Amino acid sequence: MNPQFIEDMRQEFHRGTMALMVLSELQEEHYGYTLRKALAGHGVAIDDGTMYPLLRRFEAKGFIEGEWREAGNRRRCFYRLSPEGREFLRIFREEIDEEWQYLKSVMEGIS
Repeated sequence: MNPQFIEDMRQEFHRGTMALMVLSELQEEHYGYTLRKALAGHGVAIDDGTMYPLLRRFEAKGFIEGEWREAGNRRRCFYRLSPEGREFLRIFREEIDEEWQYLKSVMEGIS
């Protein structure tokens, strides 16, 4: 088996689930560092080069709202889900749940 193909598939799966994980965490307000820390608490490592472009993309789509303010003598952007983002997360989660059920049933026969 080609180990690079396995790694490519793992990364593709990871990218696909990262959106759900980030949006789920943004049900509570976070700035970049606290978001990374919350994700790490669930065993999910995300670097700045992945997280910030993802946050900008979600903000451009209207799924999250960012607000700059002073915190700890620094300006930080605090992110939270918008109402549209909450609806997207609900729908996306239903889709993921359905696919997970299908995937589990298909994988039961794999040895």
